[in-house]
Amino acid sequence: MTEGRTGARLVRNQQRLLTIAGDEEEGMSESVAPQIKSSCSTDVKENRNLDNLFSKEGAAAEAAQLPNGSAGGGKKRPLEEGNNGHAHSKYRPKKRKKIPGPILPKNALMQLNEIKPGLQYKLLSQTGPVHAPVFVMTVEVNGQLFEGSGPTKKKAKLNAAEKALRSFVQFPNASEAHMAMGRTLSVHTDFTSDQADFPDMLFNGFETSAPTDDPFYLASNSNGSFSSLGIEYPLLASPVPNCLAQAPAPPPPPPAAFASPTSGKNPVMILNELRPGLKYDFVSESGESHAKNFVMSVTVDAQNFQGSGRNKKLAKARAAQAALSALFNMQLDQAPSRQPIPREGLQLHLPQVLADAVSRLVVDKFSELTENFTSPHARRKVLAGIVMTTGTDVKEAQVICVSTGTKCINGEYMSDRGLALNDCHAEIVARRSLIRYLYSELEHFLGHNKEEHQKSVFTRCDNKHGFKLKENVQFHLYISTSPCGDARIFSPHEAGVEDQGDRHPNRKARGQLRTKIESGEGTIPVRSSNTIQTWDGVLQGERLLTMSCSDKIARWNVVGFQGSLMSYFTEPIYFSSIILGSLYHADHLSRAMYQRITEIEDLPQSFTLNRPLLSGISNAEARQPGKAPNFSVNWTVGDQGLEVVNATTGKDDLGRPSRLCKHVLYSRWVRLHCKLSQTLRIQTAKPSTYHEAKQAAAEYHEAKQTLIKAFHKAGLGAWVKKPIEQDQFALAT
Repeated sequence: MTEGRTGARLVRNQQRLLTIAGDEEEGMSESVAPQIKSSCSTDVKENRNLDNLFSKEGAAAEAAQLPNGSAGGGKKRPLEEGNNGHAHSKYRPKKRKKIPGPILPKNALMQLNEIKPGLQYKLLSQTGPVHAPVFVMTVEVNGQLFEGSGPTKKKAKLNAAEKALRSFVQFPNASEAHMAMGRTLSVHTDFTSDQADFPDMLFNGFETSAPTDDPFYLASNSNGSFSSLGIEYPLLASPVPNCLAQAPAPPPPPPAAFASPTSGKNPVMILNELRPGLKYDFVSESGESHAKNFVMSVTVDAQNFQGSGRNKKLAKARAAQAALSALFNMQLDQAPSRQPIPREGLQLHLPQVLADAVSRLVVDKFSELTENFTSPHARRKVLAGIVMTTGTDVKEAQVICVSTGTKCINGEYMSDRGLALNDCHAEIVARRSLIRYLYSELEHFLGHNKEEHQKSVFTRCDNKHGFKLKENVQFHLYISTSPCGDARIFSPHEAGVEDQGDRHPNRKARGQLRTKIESGEGTIPVRSSNTIQTWDGVLQGERLLTMSCSDKIARWNVVGFQGSLMSYFTEPIYFSSIILGSLYHADHLSRAMYQRITEIEDLPQSFTLNRPLLSGISNAEARQPGKAPNFSVNWTVGDQGLEVVNATTGKDDLGRPSRLCKHVLYSRWVRLHCKLSQTLRIQTAKPSTYHEAKQAAAEYHEAKQTLIKAFHKAGLGAWVKKPIEQDQFALAT
């Protein structure tokens, strides 16, 4: 009898325990717990405490395993009406904080797979003892075989992929080359934004500096590396050597290079950890109201580093980044399309440092000339300027000229005596100002003033025929936005779509020659057939067409910016860099400037296809909304102030010719021609007209015709020429 009662009691206790366990699983109230025996209650509470401990310590893992995020097992209770489907109104779901995981960098295998999907890796050999094998894997990319070795097949594949990536510096796609060599991470940080915090993975901690015995430019830290944005630029007068394609894997970087790459700290914080107690100094404030620019500096290890930005916080961050880059080889991760493309040949300056300095100098000079932008002639859409450097120190750079403008002459105002400016776009006016400066420098060199003679940028050629620039004299063109035409018409920040095929609606127009339209802004593609403009046709109302700025700068990269008349005196002179204040896109700008004509053949001996440094600036200029003014201003070093030209008429408001017009420059040329008739590079009889003088520069025109053929052969259209009548003028005797 006693056994029967004991068995019944055990059954009832088990049923109660099961009921309570079920309630526990469904999140029910604990009010039923006191009804059970103390021993059973203790067991249940221990289980509940274990569940609570699990939910606190393993919240992230628990949420990943259970789709509903609950701690218990068993079936979900069917949803009830009211209370959002929960049985009790007191139910308050706990909000669990997500634990942020680090954004991992892409390794070489992943990057190579993005650029060239579907590559096959093959095992070439396995050597070494069983406990320390050495595997050799191969992969074929673009018809070239790359080998990689390692203690495992995975590491051998990674080594092969790294070598394959390095080979991309030989190919024309700037984004792929920079992605390969810079090892760009998945986060594209925009340091031009005003965000308070900087994203994780700001720095690429996987770059190493070059060995000191390599022929690299010695940076301020004298470690032998010339590094900006993670790329090493050799001091060579040729493109990146092919030997880079098969370079050995880099040695492990120093510990400083791994300073918390996933910590999400901004450059100021990281630099403070490496060098505590640094003081940042305010250097200057400049720029127009809509585009302020602050400069901050910091001294680290007895070296001074500067940074600029639209607020002081960004300026401090960039100063810290400059120090991290130079002293610790820690590079800012930057989208490939925003990275500078180095020039071929001698590298005298760090690209981004140079670009920011040139931009600041031009804007500051324009501010000075317009009384801190308060003058009515400070209104502008595009600002351009040319800066000259004479060595490695950017601080000694000099602004040569400054200009603004976005319009061309109205056809009815064309001058048959060379008295009107046809094209008043800022960069075109800047180039004419630079030619005017070169005439002045040549006159100083030939003058009787010994001091001016020594200061001139020219020196005689070794063969005594003609002149050349002194060593290390370089000219840098700054434009506040991308030049009109091919460089500007495509989205400046479009995603790379090389892998999926180019789907841009205007993809067939990439690289095409384009013309500006009379009395308006913007450009249109040239016709496929050769377009001949006639003087009477334009005067009767046919729209005057002028080649776009992108096309003209591409021409300067072949024939030089000095023009046909100056080539009597000097060999071709090319820009060392082209720097944009906004809308910089590495692929589009490089294509417009030189990539579309890389197939050019048989240029005359002294001419070449120039590949200047291309770069944006750290503090990109804000867009200029509103209607463009109808005037253009220009200033050249030595001038008292700005000259204002009406872009519609090509003259000033009183109808006087500009100091940059063909007639004025031709007059200076004639005077120099008479002085130097015995030592000219081009020996001809004295020409009677401006047109004859230009045509006599045979090599220059041969190079120009070669360029026009290259455009035509590439299917990019025909170069549009102005009516010949406008050049057939002579000077009054």
